[in-house]
Amino acid sequence: MDISSRLEFAAPPAEVYAMLTDQAYLEQVCVASHSLSYEASVDGNRTHTSRTLSAPESTARFTGATLTVNDDTTWGPAQPDGSRTADVRLTVQGQPVTLKAEMRLTPGGKGSEILLAGELKVAIPLLGKKIEQSAAPAVLAGFRTQQQVGDAWLTR
Repeated sequence: MDISSRLEFAAPPAEVYAMLTDQAYLEQVCVASHSLSYEASVDGNRTHTSRTLSAPESTARFTGATLTVNDDTTWGPAQPDGSRTADVRLTVQGQPVTLKAEMRLTPGGKGSEILLAGELKVAIPLLGKKIEQSAAPAVLAGFRTQQQVGDAWLTR
């Protein structure tokens, strides 16, 4: 299932990139997403988060009470205008759920825009498409949490 979303930050791309690759920011995103536990790390242009979340009631009977979501993002080099592209890989530990996406950070809007576009895949015969449709809003809500935390981060 194709999914996409857009974020807008009131700062230039270089400042937004610095925020997105700051471990303290990533930890704040994990807390804001109501993680029961989490890990966050930064290694140069790569970020990793692992968040354990309560499973939605509708899926808990299949998945168990919690889900561990791993998010790996690898950023490319800055272009002359400050824009960057990142590969995003999201997996759910022990579940046949993946998101392979591209994230583009560009000048625009209030200062910078981030566009996320990718494919959410649930590899379960017959039920996969239906589960993708119910999982997409949760995946996109997690992405939008970056907006909420980022807005507060950039005003400090």
